[in-house]
Amino acid sequence: MRRTAFAGIGLSLVLSSGAASAQNPQTVRTQEASVRAVTVASGLENPWGFAFLPDGRLLVTERPGAMRVVDKGKVSPPLGNVPKVFDSGQGGLLDVTLDPEFARNRTIYFTYAEPGQGAEQGGAGTALASAVFDETRLSDVKALFRQQPKMSGGLHFGSRVVVGPDGKLWLGLGERYRRDESQNLNSHLGKLIRLEKNGRVPSDNPFVGRSDARAEIWSYGHRNIQGMARHPQTGAVWLNEHGAQGGDEVNIPEKAKNYGWPVITHGIDYSGARIGVGSSAPGMEQPLLHWTPSIAPSGMAFYTGDRIPAWRGNLFVGSLKFGTLHRVVLEGTRVVRQEQMLKEIGDNIRDVRDGPDGFLYIATDSPRGRIIRLEPAH
Repeated sequence: MRRTAFAGIGLSLVLSSGAASAQNPQTVRTQEASVRAVTVASGLENPWGFAFLPDGRLLVTERPGAMRVVDKGKVSPPLGNVPKVFDSGQGGLLDVTLDPEFARNRTIYFTYAEPGQGAEQGGAGTALASAVFDETRLSDVKALFRQQPKMSGGLHFGSRVVVGPDGKLWLGLGERYRRDESQNLNSHLGKLIRLEKNGRVPSDNPFVGRSDARAEIWSYGHRNIQGMARHPQTGAVWLNEHGAQGGDEVNIPEKAKNYGWPVITHGIDYSGARIGVGSSAPGMEQPLLHWTPSIAPSGMAFYTGDRIPAWRGNLFVGSLKFGTLHRVVLEGTRVVRQEQMLKEIGDNIRDVRDGPDGFLYIATDSPRGRIIRLEPAH
């Protein structure tokens, strides 16, 4: 069994500002703060998502299919009863989050690439499940949503899951590298999904009752949603999604709106060819922010802590292409400026989380992946 060097995840450490006994913390100077990048967990196999348990431990997904608990210098064996995943390309075990009432009900939600069965054998699609966390295993595992149709190949599964302020589950999906499916309302591919916690469709979803649309859909015209976060003041769900060669986007998805892919984009094809009709068209939304060239955006979070006051209220987005963390300074929904940082850590960033201790945390995408805490360098 692999063992992981670790510091600072026990409740007494996570919720304190004391220095961790970590591996070679790096000091990084940024525009408005000097921070230490402290490795608090290492040796994780392509960590994809993580969540803070109420007692300070971490629940971490590894893309090849394991879910583990990280606590005080140890990484647990894989939790039992995790569903089989389609571990190929970008597929595998993906995001995880806690129910707001976790302390009472022990419920988690997680996403994964689900292999096809029967007539769908050979294909795969993104699925969302709930389960009860029983320390060493999951119990009462229930599939709440299965992306349809399932497709062959290992690209563009999405996915992040967020519990909204209304208690609904928001699930970001990819279009499985089938461009036109993003505009097809009879397909889940390239959509933002909104569900009740039991997987049922909310009665106020925009396409309920339509025979030509899937009732789970909230918004469409997305390419590959890789980051989602709730705004700390408004409660609105924000998301980011990959463009092709350029045209990565941050959007604040509104009910029934069309976000354009592949009809409009600020990027071009990997071949250099034009995609669609250009960067705008009637009836299609413009992004709040786009990156060209592409940064391959990943997990994102709003920083709400007080440990690094200059960052409070900023949006942070990881990059899977440049191994950088992007700080977006906002005034409301207007982007004031951006900063690119953390190239020094040497790994691509898969996830970003606002920690309960007031620090910012990131997960690196590597066969020897790490969880890193950003703290003031003083």
